Formats: sequence, structure tokens, C-alpha cells
Amino acid sequence: MDLGLNNRTVLVTGASGGMGREIAAAFGAESADVVVGYRSRPEDAAATAERVEKAGGRALAVPYDLSDPVCARALVDAALDWTGRVDVLVNNAFRPFGFRPPGDRFEEIGDSWQDKMRDNIEGAIELTRLVAPPMRERGWGRIVHLSSSLVTEGVLETDAGRIGSEYYAAAKAALHGFSRSSAFSLGRDGDILSNVVIPGLTRTFRNEERMANSFGVAGRYADRAPLGRLLDAAEVARVVVFLASAANTAVTGQSIPVTAGA
Repeated sequence: MDLGLNNRTVLVTGASGGMGREIAAAFGAESADVVVGYRSRPEDAAATAERVEKAGGRALAVPYDLSDPVCARALVDAALDWTGRVDVLVNNAFRPFGFRPPGDRFEEIGDSWQDKMRDNIEGAIELTRLVAPPMRERGWGRIVHLSSSLVTEGVLETDAGRIGSEYYAAAKAALHGFSRSSAFSLGRDGDILSNVVIPGLTRTFRNEERMANSFGVAGRYADRAPLGRLLDAAEVARVVVFLASAANTAVTGQSIPVTAGA
């Protein structure tokens, strides 16, 4: 299937590793021009760019901190200076909260939750606001926000009990409402689609060790999935690329779980 991404300009945030690296590489395999947004690891961003180019695309690594609106503007400007267009935005970057050990209480967390929650929702919205005008001008665009299955499940089951991340889940849930509403506004001005992908617990090259020491959560999650396993990041990436492609002509305003059925 021709996904119609050849020479399209794609912005992927949080692309220096993990899920973002696989997403960027998958766009490279479709001959896209990929802007690799990264926060603090230029060497990792360079490794992602190399993967994009080996896959058949072009890559440009640009610093991006989702807590800084100036960085958001610089990221979009870099894309426009490079190719003159912005066709796809993948909001993958996030500010981690971490999980609370079983028995801890969310109301006892200090004020740090406010900044982290603000970054996780406001960063994605600000970047979406900046790419909307060039997409409207061309009459074509695709936006994919990466969420989390914590939004729908609330907690993860572990050998030690249930653990949650209330504030992170709240921030990600806000993306669902924003994407749904913005799909109507964007769709009035052309073939511009906005969707949310909801990954479950997913294997990436960065989290293997963390999974092995996570109170048995990986095994429990895999056991209740119809596929009987965790997904790899590359499997989630393929769904993101389809939603962001010209082959997707009908799916917009949706929140789509990619969880192996768990």
C-alpha cells in the first residue's frame, strides 16, 4: 500500500529514543522528511536520524523541550526553513511522573505535579497550534497524539498491588478532548485529521530493564492480553504512521488503543 508520505515533512517529538525512535524510523521507511525532536541527548537524536536515513528518508535533528514555547516555535520554524512545509505532527514527547508504590497516596505528592501536568498537556497543544496554520494553508495535514492506557485503565496490576499515576493520566486524558474538538475545526479547512493513539505497556530498547523490575507488571499485562504478549514499539509505530498517512482518509477525532487487546 502506498501511504503517500514520500517527501512529506513529519515532526516527531521525543524522538531520540524509545517509542519516538521507532516512529521516526517508520516514517523514514516511507521516504518522509523527518524532523527529530529531542530534549537532552543529541547523540541519541543523531542515532535516530541515522536510522531514518538508512530506512530511506531524510532527517533533521532539532532540540525541543515541551515545557518551553520558544522551543516549539523553533522546531516548527526549523521544519519550514528545511522543506517549506509541515505535513504531519506526532506529539510523542512527555514529561514522566513515575509510578507511586502501592499504598502511597496521590494527595501527598508535593507541588511538582503541577508543572509536570502542565508540560504534558500544554506542550502538545502549543505545538499543535503552531502547525495548524501551515496545514490549513495547504489544505492537508495529519496530527497524532500519543496517550497512555492509564487513561482508560487507571492503574496497573502488580505483584505488590495496584499502582497508579493520577496526574499523568489526567494530562493524557486532556489530549483526547483536545484532539476530538480540534478535529472538527481542522477538518473544515481541508484534509486535516487529528487522532490519539493509546499504547499499552510496550517494549522499547530503553525500558527493558525497568520492566524487569516493575513489581511483575509486565507479566501480568501480557497474561491478560489476547495476544499473550506485550507489543514492541515498532508495532505501535506502524499504526501511528498509517493514521498520519494519505492512506488514512476516514479516521479522525478518534482515540485508538494499541495494546495487544489488553
